[in-house]
Amino acid sequence: MADEDQIIETVDENGNVIKFELFDIVEVDEQEYALLLPVEEEEEGDEVVLMRLSKDGDEYLFETIDDDEEFDKVATYVENMEDEDEE
Repeated sequence: MADEDQIIETVDENGNVIKFELFDIVEVDEQEYALLLPVEEEEEGDEVVLMRLSKDGDEYLFETIDDDEEFDKVATYVENMEDEDEE
């Protein structure tokens, strides 16, 4: 069986379905966050979308991060990870 990319579909505030490729999962303060790459907007560059992961039974739920402080903390963590990878 071929190793398939993990594609996540979400619905934006306008009801449009957006497909993302699951790039990575990071854990910050015992909370998991997904790093998602838009599948169809390749001309936009490498815009990574951060979403909070929560588990409902066996299902993972992807939630937007509404708290600016929480978002900034996760974004800073991810940027620091990328800096460490380059060294």
